[in-house]
Amino acid sequence: MNDAPQAACYELRGPVALITLNRPEALNAFDGALRVQLAAALQRAASDAQVRSVVLTGAGRAFSAGADLKAMGAGKADGDEVSRQLNDEYGLGIRAIMEMPKPVIAAVEGLVAGIGCAFVLASDLVVMAEDGYFTLPFHNIGLVPDGGINWLLERQIGARRAYEFAVDCTRVPAARCHELGLVNRVVAKGTAVETALQWAGRLAQRAPLALQHSKRLLREAGGAEFAHSYRSEVAAQSQCIDSEDFREGVAAFLQKREPRFTGR
Repeated sequence: MNDAPQAACYELRGPVALITLNRPEALNAFDGALRVQLAAALQRAASDAQVRSVVLTGAGRAFSAGADLKAMGAGKADGDEVSRQLNDEYGLGIRAIMEMPKPVIAAVEGLVAGIGCAFVLASDLVVMAEDGYFTLPFHNIGLVPDGGINWLLERQIGARRAYEFAVDCTRVPAARCHELGLVNRVVAKGTAVETALQWAGRLAQRAPLALQHSKRLLREAGGAEFAHSYRSEVAAQSQCIDSEDFREGVAAFLQKREPRFTGR
């Protein structure tokens, strides 16, 4: 019988899935177990019909310190092995965040570094504690940012600032992250998870189809021409207006009550 704690924990809080990186003794640095279990937890949330929103966080005093260099050294990882990890393990989790039709809120306490930044940048919304900070230390050890960070960061803050972050390897504090638009809300230390759960709970009460289309439309918009984006909005709105949730929303508005959306 294996009594070892889970490297990634999955917990249902009503319609909200709380997923926690659970290697606090290692600042939630990614080893093999965490890579695999986190991807599985995110895929589970994506396919779980009970779940309408997701909160992703880290146990202890950090979100994640990035890849576990001690574990990499012990395994003598080479280029082929790292490519496999990025494609088959990290990539599964990051794509699950970006492609699931449900909103994902990252709740960051303390440090988020390296590949951990990819999971935060991929999230739809970010709550960061006031003592939190981003850092990309890849160049300190002769590597480049990976896990989609280059694409995500360039889209969010532009090429010059992204390059500065990548090559300077400095800490970017919560206030600066908020100023740049990397995080949505900065909150008191120790309250990021609770704030994110409350936010996720409110989102879970909204119409799932509308949430799904808004996530997709906004993620596609940056690389699409206006005409294509406009056509996509028209198609999405056509589906929403034919839904039971739209009829429920209108009825609730007229009756001055809270709507009860079902996702149909």
